[in-house]
Amino acid sequence: MSSIEATAVRRGRTWVAQVPKHGVYGHGTTLKRAHDSVVEGLALVGVTAEVKLVVDSPELEKLRAADTARAIALAEVVAALLLRRTALRDIAFATGEPVRVVKSIIAEHRLKQVEQPSEGPAASPAEAHQAKEIAQAHTLAPATVQA
Repeated sequence: MSSIEATAVRRGRTWVAQVPKHGVYGHGTTLKRAHDSVVEGLALVGVTAEVKLVVDSPELEKLRAADTARAIALAEVVAALLLRRTALRDIAFATGEPVRVVKSIIAEHRLKQVEQPSEGPAASPAEAHQAKEIAQAHTLAPATVQA
């Protein structure tokens, strides 16, 4: 089943959600009701899909930007500690992140190194394949706001 993204904004005491691609609008006093309204509207035009609500507000945009900045800073810290040959558990302890998150960041870092080799020694095809497998196994899905 495909997924459709609907944008929701607060208008007074009501949430208004829209899917411009299909010309569908929905509303409700809660995000759940607005979501259900959009699903019903899509069904009326013959579209069946999972609907994800993305709430739009200046405050949430600011929060999303802060989350992105934190993720970038965390990746830089992990990469720097990795260059100093810091143990995995020590990196996790120092950053306050679970080991699985640190593993995911390391896998992404190694994958970037394989895809864009620096002036150091080139990775072998086996190492490149292994790095891609690790990255796929540990990559976290980006967070979205859902109803």
